[in-house]
Amino acid sequence: MATKHRIFTTSFASVYPLYVAKAEKKGRKRSEVDAVICWLTGYDPRELEGVLKAQTDFETFFKEAPKLNPLRSTIKGVVCGVRVEEIQEPTMREIRYLDKLIDELAKGRALEKILRIP
Repeated sequence: MATKHRIFTTSFASVYPLYVAKAEKKGRKRSEVDAVICWLTGYDPRELEGVLKAQTDFETFFKEAPKLNPLRSTIKGVVCGVRVEEIQEPTMREIRYLDKLIDELAKGRALEKILRIP
């Protein structure tokens, strides 16, 4: 049996401030980071706060997500040298989708485009 990647057992709350800092460094807001996370996972802002307070790990964060957005499969590109659409392990793919969305936010892409709003 293969061992799980350590990111799966890492608390989402421990990485969340890094997402916010990355976005804020480029002039974006925490509310935009939250909007991206909620769009991807289906959590509402109150539920997201609960997940952060509970120190939920990444694997559980995605497993218990209320409604993973069906448009997430349209997220394409490279994160950490790997094409997100080619990642086979489902939880890792979800994590990389989130990483890619935060990258797009930090690069100044319009929130409507990130959230795939027509």
